[in-house]
Amino acid sequence: MHDRIPGQSAHDQDDRLPDDTAGLSDELAAVLAAARRRAVRDGDRQTDTAHLLHTLLESDPEVRAAVGGGPRIARLLGYLVQRSIGYGLRWQSTVEDSGALPVVTRTDAAT
Repeated sequence: MHDRIPGQSAHDQDDRLPDDTAGLSDELAAVLAAARRRAVRDGDRQTDTAHLLHTLLESDPEVRAAVGGGPRIARLLGYLVQRSIGYGLRWQSTVEDSGALPVVTRTDAAT
């Protein structure tokens, strides 16, 4: 995703993007659109594999079954949710280098 112009909604921005869903099935195009909405909602500049995976897990029972269901799916969704709400700030800043949030560092309060 490109940076939005101040005051421009995500919907207005999406109208200007080229149609890169050509050749995708309706189902895949819907997943891609939902992943893009998730990225915008999370404040991310780009749609990444985590956005796509999260959307697939929520929308497709076959994907959930492929992961194994039960505790595995719960743990994976937990990681994805934590990432989207910012618990993985250190990971995001060092691995993805999204630039959206500063790196959280540990400081000792006792002096």
